[in-house]
Amino acid sequence: MNIPSNLKYSKDHEWVKVDGNIATVGITDFAQSELGDIVFVDIQTEGEELGANEVFGAIEAVKTVADALMPVSGKVIEVNADLEGAPESVNTDPYGAGWMIKVEMSDPAELDNLLDAAGYEAICK
Repeated sequence: MNIPSNLKYSKDHEWVKVDGNIATVGITDFAQSELGDIVFVDIQTEGEELGANEVFGAIEAVKTVADALMPVSGKVIEVNADLEGAPESVNTDPYGAGWMIKVEMSDPAELDNLLDAAGYEAICK
């Protein structure tokens, strides 16, 4: 299981990469492996202000559909358009090409509520 040390993690299995006030968000390697083959990613929240733990999209796998939750509050400023034609990149490269949204954070202090790599690894066991 790949858990990069430079990211923050939610207990709901989203990862966050911070660059200034912008957070790039996706689901973790653990989450994609639990879901199985991802066939569709539905994100209709671009331009919306969402709170932490609110649903920003849905991830459809062969066997199930899962909600994708906001790890931090903010405005969804970009959706990864490449996922429309290649949703499987969430399986093959969850921390790279499989990113889902970029969020302009409204409260960067919420990052303190997230887990570091060691803390996230502990809940995945």
